[in-house]
Amino acid sequence: MKKTEHQQTASSSTEIDLLDLFHSFWQQKALIAGTVVVAGAIAVGYVLLAQPVYQASTVLRPAAINELDALNRSEVYKLPPQEALLKVGSALDSYETRLSFFRDHQDLFKPLEKKGISLEQSFELFNRDAINLVLPDPKRTDSLSPFIKLELTYPDTINGVEILNGFVEYAIDSQREQIGADLKVIINNRLRELDEKITAARSAYRSDKQAKIAGLTETDTVQVAKLKDELQALRLQLKTERESRIAQLNEAISIAASLGITNPTTPSAMADAAAGSSSSRLMRTEITSQTLPLYFMGTKALQAERAALLKRTSDDFTDKRVSDIGRELNLLEVNRQVEMLGKRMNEDLFLKNIEPLRAEVARLGNLKTDMSHLGLVSIDRKAQTPMYPIKPKKVLIVGFALVLGLLLGLGLATARYFSKRRQKAL
Repeated sequence: MKKTEHQQTASSSTEIDLLDLFHSFWQQKALIAGTVVVAGAIAVGYVLLAQPVYQASTVLRPAAINELDALNRSEVYKLPPQEALLKVGSALDSYETRLSFFRDHQDLFKPLEKKGISLEQSFELFNRDAINLVLPDPKRTDSLSPFIKLELTYPDTINGVEILNGFVEYAIDSQREQIGADLKVIINNRLRELDEKITAARSAYRSDKQAKIAGLTETDTVQVAKLKDELQALRLQLKTERESRIAQLNEAISIAASLGITNPTTPSAMADAAAGSSSSRLMRTEITSQTLPLYFMGTKALQAERAALLKRTSDDFTDKRVSDIGRELNLLEVNRQVEMLGKRMNEDLFLKNIEPLRAEVARLGNLKTDMSHLGLVSIDRKAQTPMYPIKPKKVLIVGFALVLGLLLGLGLATARYFSKRRQKAL
C-alpha cells in the first residue's frame, strides 16, 4: 500500500516538473529568443559575406554520321562517332590540355591569383576541385545515346561560363589538329610506301629490260657465230668439191685423150664408128639406167670446164645457201628490238601493275588534311550562366542556424532551470 502511494507521488512530481520546465522556458523566452536571433544574425552575416559559388555544365554527344563520313570514306583514317566522342572526352580529362588552355587564356584566370600563391598553384587547386567530368553509368538505360558531361564549379569572381565553353572548344580544336597531324603522317607514310613500290617496279623493269637486251644480244651473237661457222664450212665444202671436180676432169681428159674422144659421144656412136658404118640420115636413141663416164664428154668440153674451174676465185654463187646466210647475217647486224628498247624515253609507260599504285598516289594527294571544320562531337547543351549559386544555400543555412539557436536557447534555459532547483533544494 505504501509502495503504490509512493509511485503516484513520484508521477505527480514529474508532471509538475515538466510544467515548471515549460513555465521556466516561458519565463526565459527572452534568452531563447535572443539566442535564436544571434544565431540567425550570424547565419545571415555569413551568407551575406560568403563568396557565392556557381556551377555550370555542358553536355556533349556523338556527332552525326555525315560529319565524319568524308574522313571515314578516305580509307586512311577510321573514326566512328562514339570513338570521336571518347577522344574529345580524353582531351577534356587531360591535364596537359587543361594546362595548355590555362596558359593560352591566363586573362580568364587572373581573379584566382592570391597573395602567397602563384597563378599556376591557383590553377592546380582550381583544376583539382572545380572541374568534373561525368560519364554515363553503363548500368543505366535511361540515356538513348552516350554522352559526356563537363561540370565547372567556380566563384563569382571569374566568368565560369566563358571558361567552360572556351575549354570545350579548345579541346575539340586540339583533337582536330591532332587528327589532321595524324592524317598527314599516315598519308605521307602511304605515299612513301607507294613511292618505294613504284621505285622497286622501275628497278625491276630496268633489270628486266637489261636482261632482255642481254638475252637478245647474246642470241644474235650466237646466231651470227653459227652462221659464220656454217658459211666457212660451206665455202670449204664448195672449194673441196671444186678441187674434186678438177681432179675428175683431169682424169677424164686423160682417158678421153687416150681414146681419141675430142667431142662429146656415146658408146653406141663409138661402136658404129669403129664398125665403119655411117649414115647422115641415121638417128639413134639410147636408153640406159647408168650414167655415162665423164670422158665421153670429149677433151674439148672437159678442158674448157677445167679451165673455167681453175679461173674461179669464189664458189659462193654455186650454192644458194651462201646467199641465204649472207642475208641472215645482214639482218642480224642490227636488232631493231634492242634498238627500240634502248631508245625508250618514258620508261614509266612500260611498267606493269603500277596503274593502281599511281591511282592511289593521285587519290592520296587530293585528300584534304584540313580538319578545322570537322564535326567531332555534337554540343548538346552549352554552358549557360546559372540563375542561383550552389553555395552558400542561404535559406538552408539560416533555417539551420535558427533551429540551432533555438536548441541552444532551450539548452541554456534548461540548464538555468535545473540550477535554480538545486539551489532551492539546498
